[in-house]
Amino acid sequence: MTKRLTKEQKLQIIMNDFKLFAKNFIKIVDNNGDTVPFVLNQEQEQFVNEMGKYNIILKGRQIGFTTLSLAYMLYSACTKPDTNYIIMTHHASVSKSLFVKLKKMYKSLPHEKFPNLFPKTLLNNRDELYLDNGSRIIIATANGEDSISGNTFQFIHLSEMAKYPPQVQDEIIATCIPALAKNESSMIWIESTAFGYNTYQEMFMKAYRDKESVWKAFFFSWLAKAYQTQFKHTFDEAENWFKLNNNGHRMSYDDLEHDEKILRDKYGATYRQLMFRRYYIQTNSIEKFRREFPTTPDEAFMETNKAVFDTAKIIERLQYVIPPIETKEVYDTLPDVLKPYINKNLFIYHLPKPKVRHYAGVDVASGQGGDYSTISIFDADGQQVASFYANDIPVYRFAEIVDALGRFFNYAFICVERNSYGLPLLERLRKDYGYMNLLKQKVFDQRGKRKMQLGFQTTNVTKGIIISDMKEAFELGMINIECVRTLEEMKIYQDNNGKMSNKKGANNHDDLVISVAMAVQAMKQAKYYIDI
Repeated sequence: MTKRLTKEQKLQIIMNDFKLFAKNFIKIVDNNGDTVPFVLNQEQEQFVNEMGKYNIILKGRQIGFTTLSLAYMLYSACTKPDTNYIIMTHHASVSKSLFVKLKKMYKSLPHEKFPNLFPKTLLNNRDELYLDNGSRIIIATANGEDSISGNTFQFIHLSEMAKYPPQVQDEIIATCIPALAKNESSMIWIESTAFGYNTYQEMFMKAYRDKESVWKAFFFSWLAKAYQTQFKHTFDEAENWFKLNNNGHRMSYDDLEHDEKILRDKYGATYRQLMFRRYYIQTNSIEKFRREFPTTPDEAFMETNKAVFDTAKIIERLQYVIPPIETKEVYDTLPDVLKPYINKNLFIYHLPKPKVRHYAGVDVASGQGGDYSTISIFDADGQQVASFYANDIPVYRFAEIVDALGRFFNYAFICVERNSYGLPLLERLRKDYGYMNLLKQKVFDQRGKRKMQLGFQTTNVTKGIIISDMKEAFELGMINIECVRTLEEMKIYQDNNGKMSNKKGANNHDDLVISVAMAVQAMKQAKYYIDI
């Protein structure tokens, strides 16, 4: 016979489990305006079950993670004495609204029924909730006073970080890490909807793509189960709107447009979800829907109206890139000079095949930080076989790497951008290493005589030409890019009144774009000055 639990034992179980605490003690106002117990939706429960110490979340609009965070802070403050918590928002009015919400949660706790179960408030103002067990919850604004430095927090939540002023995002992250309590249960949550290219976007995409990242990425699309219940009224409106415009029948497969068929077949979207999507787009725009209710992380950040390259094609390509060959599989075949860089700076996707011609593009930087020295290599079919990027290698050493890589890939035909650092690199390749398979460009001297010079000279005119050639080669499938970093650079490469570059953040570069453009020029010439 199972022994029945006492009232005290049941309370102890509830106090030791956040989900039970939320369901039994915390009340929230739902989308219908009703006050109900806080029962976690499927996505909230998934996150709570899988979260780590450093968490970064990309999500659609109004999926409930701010509510989850407030409830988790309140639970932790009540059950962990002498701990501090902070939630930071992008605007003072948002901070005020969230703190009102937190206080309602605290007030909803059954204080009268269990007078000794919850800590009492010692301080309750617009910025702080201080409990008599020594725990404290504060709220702050990203462009306000520094509320993090000098404090130790059990839980830090950066809400809608993508909307913080771009110039403070790096500094806030740098301040949060040392402020986190040094115990196994402390954590940081960064959550946001997409809002352009900034530190948040860089952090999320790095965590999302890099399995070894310290940050654990969570993405919740508009197809999340939570929307079916939280947006039920809007879903009903969308279905009624569709019926009114389609002789009273619901959506079927025959009604779907091309992009809707992809959502249905590939992502499992229901007809009800697709009717909601079409309804939203009619009242707003498809660009806004993608940002507010993304299907994939790449879609959330895309800005097709400004990018030079077709963002949709880049996103599709990113889904099918192959990983570079593992170090152990290629290490012994590489020349010694390249071994220190494999899968750190040098990424090889395919090994060279005998007698197959290869074409490489090179962009050279100073090697003193800032811009990157890059190499992109393709075979005769346009398949990318390798990429290299580093911003800490001086020109003389980079020349050695270019020579070694070129010779490794069947003495590749190399196009070097003829800039201030490209000139000394070309000189070293030809004179010090005797590398003969280099692109030459036809130019006229001051006397009007035509001559051939090593490398490719970029000007305002020629840069537009090489980028147009690269765009054509990529979008028509004449080259197949495997390097994720290159594709990420392409997503934010812009034409600003005839001047092409990446303008979306201090840490974004276009060096790999230029090296691929150089490789396309090498393929256009399709020459080989040596036999292989």
